[in-house]
Amino acid sequence: MKKEEYQHIIGQLLTYFKKDIEVTDALKFVNDAVELNHEQIFKKNQKVQRPEKKTTNTHFPVPKNLLGKPHTFLVFSDGACRGNPGPGAWGTVIQDSNEKVIATLSGIEFQTTNNQMELLGAINGLKELSKILEKNIKKAEIYIFSDSKYLVEGMSKWLPSWKKRNWKKADNKTPENLELWQSLDQLNSIFKTVHFNWVKGHAGHPQNEYCDKLANEALDDAGC
Repeated sequence: MKKEEYQHIIGQLLTYFKKDIEVTDALKFVNDAVELNHEQIFKKNQKVQRPEKKTTNTHFPVPKNLLGKPHTFLVFSDGACRGNPGPGAWGTVIQDSNEKVIATLSGIEFQTTNNQMELLGAINGLKELSKILEKNIKKAEIYIFSDSKYLVEGMSKWLPSWKKRNWKKADNKTPENLELWQSLDQLNSIFKTVHFNWVKGHAGHPQNEYCDKLANEALDDAGC
């Protein structure tokens, strides 16, 4: 709802309760708060994606077996959550096989979970890469690196079985975060191949550490 709509409602309430001084004083206080700090008061359910950064001064080596490999791109992602559920963020770095950083991204949500942020880091990395590659998508071999076993094992082990059961787990229950898994599955299908790889978190892996930094900076910037 826009600021003007809130103020219109407050104006109607002021007219209705004009004889009740305590109520009108409270409504005037709310109106002043809306006027001065509307974005901060009503941001709880918003989703925010920080502006894309195309370059970084940090050198990020790629695995030797992928160095210089044609039509190969690497997506590094990480998620962070302050409270689970609570405010959370994701960070993503995209590189080509010659170690060039072609995009860094981050985004936040004000009510989420850590697993959702891990999934969104990969989802947004693949979305951005699909825009960059455009007509060459079907030639591209993608390597995703994450410290989330939930993400990596989900894509390599669980998801194929869920799809065979019409998106149901073995106990016939719907998988948690179903819409995110389906978005990731759809993105996974548009590239030639997507490999999901697990890396140990907080263990000095440069891209993983940088993704963690991006996510936490996004939370800091939002005052979370």
